[in-house]
Amino acid sequence: RFGYSEFQNTSVRRTIVGAMRKEISTKGGVEAGWSARRDVGALHTRLVPGFVVNTQLETGARVVTFGNGRIGREPIVDVNEETRRVVWSAESDRLTHYNASAQVLSGEGSPTRLVWIADFLPHEAANWIGQMMEQGMTVMKQTLDALAEQAKDQT
Repeated sequence: RFGYSEFQNTSVRRTIVGAMRKEISTKGGVEAGWSARRDVGALHTRLVPGFVVNTQLETGARVVTFGNGRIGREPIVDVNEETRRVVWSAESDRLTHYNASAQVLSGEGSPTRLVWIADFLPHEAANWIGQMMEQGMTVMKQTLDALAEQAKDQT
């Protein structure tokens, strides 16, 4: 889903911010999903292998190499155990602003869900950001579902 939100400050200036929300459901439990999501330095091995091919940790950030060859530095804003939510930003020559969060959610009797929300500028980046988020969520679902199947087979 894609939308524009308008922000109007005290001046006459109006900025259009691109906003995108993606959600998946997985067979995996909330603890397994959170364990993989919160491990910010292991995207390439635990959460989205292939979509991300390398992750290097730096002080306060990670450097991510994507499967398409792009490399980006992503400062980590917060890893919140209580809400099972990771927040990060991205530094890129293609973006003037990027802030995102991913949260692992569950409810009684419902599957584990993972929600990824991104706000970005310029809003014209929506097509390629949307494609990357779709690819990432597809791999994430496959990875978490496979982990759930492995755990089921071991019991």
